Amino acid sequence: MGNKDSAAGGARVAVVTGASRGIGAQIAKALADQGRHVVLVARNRERLEAVQQEIGADKSSVAACDVSDGEALAQVIDQVVTDHKRLDILVNNAGITRDNLLLRMTDAEFDDVILTNLRSAFIACRAALRPMMRGKWGRIINIGSVAGNTGNSGQANYAAAKAGLIGLTKSLAKEMAAKKITANVVAPGFIETDMTAELPEQVRAGVLTVTPMRRYGQPQEIASAVAYLASEDAGFITGQVLTVDGGLTMS
Repeated sequence: MGNKDSAAGGARVAVVTGASRGIGAQIAKALADQGRHVVLVARNRERLEAVQQEIGADKSSVAACDVSDGEALAQVIDQVVTDHKRLDILVNNAGITRDNLLLRMTDAEFDDVILTNLRSAFIACRAALRPMMRGKWGRIINIGSVAGNTGNSGQANYAAAKAGLIGLTKSLAKEMAAKKITANVVAPGFIETDMTAELPEQVRAGVLTVTPMRRYGQPQEIASAVAYLASEDAGFITGQVLTVDGGLTMS
């Protein structure tokens, strides 16, 4: 795969949600390294600007937005198209957890996760499709989780959202295949991020025992998978779930 991506009329434009840290920030950097202009989306403007400083203001833009606010998120996508006259790549990475056993899970804990992890992807995809169709090219990559494939105790809300993301992506892939727009899921296992760093030490150690590679993945490894699926070379791959988990869920 070549390191640079080119398109008629200038650099391709990518939107990455949840781009203020961790996996999202690494995805944004990887896409910028391939020559795309990346629009960084998350709630925390200060963190977004720190990521932008690493990437370069000439290669990235900042759009502070709470993705659980569907109207605001759709406006961000529309503004990107207004500003850049195109939208080629969408990465729905934003996500939260509100873990609890299902017996104790509140409506708010369930609804908050569905809004941020699933509904926001639906809103962003819907807003992105028309500009991608006009450009006759598009790449949509939704960041799932192994929990969406296997379920996880204490994460019924999170697993439901990530499983729903797979169904959403596969349906979108079928609808858009003839339009040269692909849609795929990257499903990480346990990755070294702020979220996993907060796990109790006993849980962190347990992860290593069930992961055949006996280590946590790195955000860059997820970013590399996304960068490939967003490339010209991945034009015949759609409706797939690429699991990046060190062998955790192999069958």
